[in-house]
Amino acid sequence: MLVENFEVSRSYLAINEHSGGLLKLRLRSWDGGRDVVIDSSEPAYSMTLVQTPGIDSTTVRYVYSSLITPRTTYDYDMHTGLKELKKTEDVLGGYNPGNYVTEFLHATARDGTQIPVSVAYAKGTAIDGAAPLYQYAYGSYGISTDPTFRPNWVSLLQRGFVVAIAHVRGGQELGRQWFEDGRLLHKKNTFTDFIDVTEFLVKHGYGAKDKVFAEGGSAGGLLIGAVANMAPQAYRGIIAYVPFVDVVTTMLDESIPLTTNEFDQWGNPKQKVYYDYMLSYSPYDNVRAQDYPAMLVFTGLWDSQVQYYEPAKWVAKLRATKTDRHPLIFSVNMSAGHGGKSGRFQRYHDTAVEYAFILHELGIEE
Repeated sequence: MLVENFEVSRSYLAINEHSGGLLKLRLRSWDGGRDVVIDSSEPAYSMTLVQTPGIDSTTVRYVYSSLITPRTTYDYDMHTGLKELKKTEDVLGGYNPGNYVTEFLHATARDGTQIPVSVAYAKGTAIDGAAPLYQYAYGSYGISTDPTFRPNWVSLLQRGFVVAIAHVRGGQELGRQWFEDGRLLHKKNTFTDFIDVTEFLVKHGYGAKDKVFAEGGSAGGLLIGAVANMAPQAYRGIIAYVPFVDVVTTMLDESIPLTTNEFDQWGNPKQKVYYDYMLSYSPYDNVRAQDYPAMLVFTGLWDSQVQYYEPAKWVAKLRATKTDRHPLIFSVNMSAGHGGKSGRFQRYHDTAVEYAFILHELGIEE
């Protein structure tokens, strides 16, 4: 269990915790008479504690969300256990969460570890191994990827996709040790967890073997790049946003402001044990003559965290080395940084390109 946040009142301590793979809200009375986790009607969800002014307050405020439930704000009475709905985020287009299903699964990794997986799909989507599968993960820096509502994923759900978040090692969904088991000399667990989740979902009918798409960005782009080298046959398409793919070269260059701070995550390559380990998974260094999936790679010219030349040289090496004829599209945004182009809606331009790429690969032209 990992404590993310807390709020104090005269009668209760409210604790926002990651436990069992999910972000939950626990209430404990100071007298020890009550210790309860606020319940949810959905198996996969996220509860985020909101600052509650006043130590005398008898209520605690939190935001609830899931892959199919938009951000919803509640006040919870700590004495009666009653919830009061305060606000629900609007979703345009007549969205109805009752038309969708979310599940919380566990996939067995190759070393026996149970990997939590959050999935969602429309009620009319049969889990019979025919649906296209869209799988996402991050898995670095102890950042947990909670199953919260993403409006753009509704577009995929409505088209019969199953969407999944693989809560791979490297985050902290299962506490600090989950992070420790996915960094430094254990970093490959992040990549193999992702691949094993894909195998599990396909085996259990959540996706067709030839219709699996994988997406990740930044350090999650490193994950996607490593997965592309390690198990290219498992994916129909790969989408990588601002991917950190030239690990060894970047980590050897201490003139880059972020590099030395990153030693805690990847290790210092001036030490041979870390150099050899990084080299064994760095996506750029492990490109080889084999068939790769169709690939779409995004970068920004002004990216100060993963400079554009990392994915540029990776794409160039892939094009010179891979043995397939699948498309490899490289999109360079000439006015964007690491977080994409500025502006409230600009990121949806890349999303539109991504979904067009996926639908084209499936032969669905719109």
